This record gives sequence, C-alpha cells and structure tokens, in this order.
Amino acid sequence: MTNQFHRALNRMAFFTALLVAGLILFYAPFLRVASANIFLNGIIIGTTIFGIGLCFVEMFKLLPEYKWARAYFAGKKNAPLPPRLLRSVALILRARPVRISATTLNGMLEMILNRFDDSRESVRYITNTLIFLGLLGTFWGLILTVGGFADLIGNLNFSDESVLQNMQAGLTGPLSGMSTAFTSSLMGLAGSLIIGFLGLQVQLAQNAIFRDVEDYLSAHTSVAITDTVSTVLPEINDNLREIKRTFTE
Repeated sequence: MTNQFHRALNRMAFFTALLVAGLILFYAPFLRVASANIFLNGIIIGTTIFGIGLCFVEMFKLLPEYKWARAYFAGKKNAPLPPRLLRSVALILRARPVRISATTLNGMLEMILNRFDDSRESVRYITNTLIFLGLLGTFWGLILTVGGFADLIGNLNFSDESVLQNMQAGLTGPLSGMSTAFTSSLMGLAGSLIIGFLGLQVQLAQNAIFRDVEDYLSAHTSVAITDTVSTVLPEINDNLREIKRTFTE
C-alpha cells in the first residue's frame, strides 16, 4: 500500500509541475489563446484550477485513512479513528472481535466502495463541467460566425469599387467567432483531461487502500461451513437408522 499510495501522489505532483513549466515556457501562445474570449476562457481556466486544487484536497484527505490502516495492520488496535471514509469500518472493528463473518466482510467492503465513489463525485462533476463549457464556447463561436457572415453579406454593396476592402474589414467579426469556438473547445478539453488524470490518481490511491483493507479483513474472516453433503449426511444417517429399527421390530 505504501508504494501504490505514494506513487499516485508523486504522479500528481510531477504532472502538475510539468503543467506549470509548460505554461511558463509557452506563456505568450497561451495568453493569445486565452484572450480570444477572455470571459469564457477565464471561466474555463478558473474551473480547471479549482479542479486541480480539489483533486489534491481529496488526495490529502486520504492520508489519515492511510495512516490508520497502516497502524491497524501493524497491530495498534487503539489507533486514532480515521476522520471520514474508513471511520464506520474502524468503529465496527473496534467493537467486534478480531475475526468477522463473511456477511460482515461484504457489508464493510460495500460501505467503503460507496464512500469512495461519493468522494469522487465532485471531481467527476468538474470534468463534465469543463466539457460542457468547451461545447458551449463552440456553439457560441459558431453563432457569432454565422451571424457575422450574414451581416457582412447583407451590408455589402457589390456595385461599390471598395467592396473588397469592406469585405476584408467585415471579416473581423466572423473570424473572432471562429476563434472563440476553437479556443474554448481546446481549453475545455484540455482542462477535462487534466482533471481526469488527477482524478484517476486519486482513484488509484483509494483502490490501493481498499485492496489492502480487503486483504486484511479477508485474512481475518470466519467462513461458515455450508457444504451440502456435510449438512444432508447426518439426516440421511438418522433416516437409515429409523428404517433399520422399523424392520428389526
């Protein structure tokens, strides 16, 4: 668990450092792309930054759960309870004997999985929001482009000798709409990929904790004997004795 958890955390830190370095190196092109529609692209950038911070918050929230699991596996039964995800399981284990039943094991594992899934809902929502903002910018830019071309063609006077100059000056509006469409789509998809990668690392860290908890609890589970032969065989012997007693009488 130590290796898997810390590997996921290191990948998040390394990926974020690469992202910051890329923005510093390509600051001027990034600024040109962002300024195509500063309002919408600013919202996308702000949402991406918020999502990155949320992923790190979710990762650091796993640290107390991770420390409790390590302490409990090491035999420290009175270790401080985890604050959130594994707290209910820790309370059950503290109140029960060392060995648990298979039914209790299934209930605990399902409880952990549900809490892990709930903790990742915010990250999924931000990823979907970034995709939506990118699509919104695409349609917004297309509307501006179509409207700009309609106004341009409607206002042109082809009998005028300066029609080409007027057309060239009027292309600014439609081209700005195309710029909005492409840049917002690019930034929305890039933001969703960034948050998706960081969210994946959070999920991998959760899975590492879950697998070790599952292995530990499985090793301390009492499995009831439900073999059909061992259950039915005593009844068959009793019936045979009853039949033998009837015939002997």
